[in-house]
Amino acid sequence: MSKATDRALSIFGALKSALPAAYLPPSGGTKPSTNMVLPFSLVKGTRGYIERVVNQINGSYEHGWFDSCAVMIRRLVETLLIEAFEAKGLAGKIKNRSGDYLYLSDLIQAALQETAWTLGRNARTALPRLKDIGDLSAHSRRFNAVREDIDSLLPSLRIASQELLYLAGLK
Repeated sequence: MSKATDRALSIFGALKSALPAAYLPPSGGTKPSTNMVLPFSLVKGTRGYIERVVNQINGSYEHGWFDSCAVMIRRLVETLLIEAFEAKGLAGKIKNRSGDYLYLSDLIQAALQETAWTLGRNARTALPRLKDIGDLSAHSRRFNAVREDIDSLLPSLRIASQELLYLAGLK
């Protein structure tokens, strides 16, 4: 090989090892440009982990990663249900004998049957639907969410999230 080729390969190797690090997103993630799924104002000032999940929901939708969006919606619902039970001092009702929180289907059932609060009709019907799309996206090999799947859930997600945030005393 010529000196020019050796030099070009050396430069290419240096660029190849340096560039990926330069283009990595920050370890804390980035903020989406839009709030197309949930308005960030709904969760601003609640808990950092809830804010980050909403950023990921909006960001994954913005980029067209609808399975990721559906899974993060499921995660938000699960988190908000736990927050609501904990805020009311009822966490023991949603834990198994080992002290682990129940699966989301059981959390939803417990929330629907809880007498310490009354969930509105829209939130009651929304919770199972929000879980189902997240389950399909996370566990079904042949299902891929599309934008319309998420779009059909937007009013339900907004209502259920806001109601659970209030029950949790976060708003």
